[in-house]
Amino acid sequence: SRVGGRENFFHCKKCGSCYPVGIRDNHSCVENSMKNFCPVCYEYLFDSIKATKILKCGHTMHMDCFDDMKKQNMYRCPICSKTMGDISVFWKLLDEEIEATAMPEEYRYEVSILCNDCNNTGKACFHILGHKCHHCNSYNTRRLSAPDN
Repeated sequence: SRVGGRENFFHCKKCGSCYPVGIRDNHSCVENSMKNFCPVCYEYLFDSIKATKILKCGHTMHMDCFDDMKKQNMYRCPICSKTMGDISVFWKLLDEEIEATAMPEEYRYEVSILCNDCNNTGKACFHILGHKCHHCNSYNTRRLSAPDN
């Protein structure tokens, strides 16, 4: 059922859904993104009257599910693993923590990484706290290889 008033929403033909007018020119379109199940609670989003959140990557989930993920320090889209919002403040704190925590000599080597945010591959100095992408400065990365010993 419809809620919220027609004047407060617009219909995106590509997404196949109605969204608040405030995001008309500023949402990432994923075709039929609302005609899917919430990746957290698995309720069908198109029929749901609960508020939804459009992530930076364009995937959608219930706002309550998004808030629950944040409370559990989960900041990656459960579908594509991209960071769900701007957490650059957290990346800066991680920069400082890594700079203050030198790795022992036997752990000073490079690893190959894939960045979940920009999809670039590259090299990073191994660190127990994380591996920074030098293309976009995100720590939302995964190792591609073991060290060459």
